[in-house]
Amino acid sequence: MTRTVFFILSALLLVQCKTFEKDITSPYAKQDNAKEITSTDSTISTRPKLVVGIVVDQMRYDYLTRFWDKYGDDGFKRLIDGGFLMKNCHYNFMPTYTGPGHASIYTGTTPKNHGIISNDWFDKFNNEMVYCVDDETVRSLGTNDKAGQRSPARMLSTTLGDENKLFTEFEGKSISIALKDRSAILPGGHTADAAYWFHGDDQGRFISSSYYMETMPDWAQEFNESGKADSYLKMWKPAMPLSSYTESGPDNNNFEYGFGVKSTPTFAYDLKKISETETGYDILKSVPFGNNLTIDFALAALNAEKLGQDQTTDMLTVSFSSPDYIGHNFGPNSKEIEDNYIRLDGQIARLTDSLNSKVGKGNYTLFFTGDHGAVNVPSFLKTKNIPAGYFDYDKLDDDLKNYLGKNFGTTELLQNVSNHQIFLNHAAIANRNLSADKIERRLQNFLLSYPKIHEVYTRESMLNGQFEDGTASRVQNGFSQKRSGDIMIVLQPSHIGGNRRKGTTHGSPFNYDTHVPLIFYGKGINRGSSAAETNITDIVPTMASLLGLSFPNAATGKVLTEVIEEN
Repeated sequence: MTRTVFFILSALLLVQCKTFEKDITSPYAKQDNAKEITSTDSTISTRPKLVVGIVVDQMRYDYLTRFWDKYGDDGFKRLIDGGFLMKNCHYNFMPTYTGPGHASIYTGTTPKNHGIISNDWFDKFNNEMVYCVDDETVRSLGTNDKAGQRSPARMLSTTLGDENKLFTEFEGKSISIALKDRSAILPGGHTADAAYWFHGDDQGRFISSSYYMETMPDWAQEFNESGKADSYLKMWKPAMPLSSYTESGPDNNNFEYGFGVKSTPTFAYDLKKISETETGYDILKSVPFGNNLTIDFALAALNAEKLGQDQTTDMLTVSFSSPDYIGHNFGPNSKEIEDNYIRLDGQIARLTDSLNSKVGKGNYTLFFTGDHGAVNVPSFLKTKNIPAGYFDYDKLDDDLKNYLGKNFGTTELLQNVSNHQIFLNHAAIANRNLSADKIERRLQNFLLSYPKIHEVYTRESMLNGQFEDGTASRVQNGFSQKRSGDIMIVLQPSHIGGNRRKGTTHGSPFNYDTHVPLIFYGKGINRGSSAAETNITDIVPTMASLLGLSFPNAATGKVLTEVIEEN
């Protein structure tokens, strides 16, 4: 070997050694290597082509278990057998209503932060009631009346859909659908491409607002002109022999309203006749066929908008509103409720069949829950010796004025009583140099002695206390410093406000209103179940973690790690 060749070989060997040393020690080399790993590591982010959120309005958890033997294999059972069931999921706030429920599901936080404290609430600064999605600054689309003047403007925080929009540079589509306007608008968030809701009355069509677009898309107009709504104005008969509905009470009883055209709340119901004499197309909201119509429109959107057809994750939210109307009318122990869920099971099967066909099995991730539960009809519970009853808020209003007049010399200190809250007139209090805290404490003592009131909380306790669990925690999570009242009332268990002695309602912090099903299914989801206590606010952090998204900006829930696959 010549001297020249030796030096050349030595130089090459030295370069290789330096390169090897750089690969071992250089922080830049490590960074490059880490980047290469994260780009292929499926544990960092599992992004399906489509995320589907399904919410059933007024679905108690026990509707899954009570009617289990009546369900087919491809509806609820498909989701549970192939997905992950959380058996002990609760709303961690009060009031348990549709607006706050949907907002909390999709923001991952409670009314304390997202601001939707009820379906409608008293605006103490403007001295008026406001509706959670009312917006007079936008135009109605699909109708000439005000039913389309709606938007998410009153919701203060972002949603899962908003975060997906930001992540995908607004390439991922987001469509929300329900019969109720608030059930479509709040899930979609502030950046949805469209939200659609059903306008009944004499029109029977899905509508929207100029908040989302300038005109209704052709496919939606074609759907409205198709006669689909008219096709469901038919006889509502039991899906199975009525004698087989052994999981519910007698068909004819004193605890159900029914429809005025019939003298008894019993099957069958002539919907065409009811629509002509009473409610118009609104009758479709109050029967199971409203679920069918919702799925019809959702599948039309899925096809026309090509959701889940590329590698950018899209979102579709679907809320079934009809079960809530049926529950309010007939109650949880009715044949009509059982029939609704048997039929809804078939619609869930229809939706998942379409998702498997159009998007592809393994290409979408779905979650399923309810927006609140419902109490058994109090008048029914009383016949079974279970403490229950009704509370007269009108009488309370009068009694409060009398108390304030006797103890403070004026009734002007009371501004409003609504949504289990009392609003004081702070201008009147200041004019008389009175102490608001003192008035709150005096009223608290008065109310605690009042029949059928269980607990009372003041604004002072909400602001200065920290309640970790129990009823007080749920009240506090529903308390908005800016929008809520000065005194919060919790009625005794199984007691409801109002004069309705039939049918049911909801809104309390008790288990019958807070306990709902929660199922995760599809791409990136483990199979199994858990009885660990979880909150409704845990859904979005779990989905955001699965998708690799930032959490919505006010989210307070936790990630349910047992739900997500680890590869």
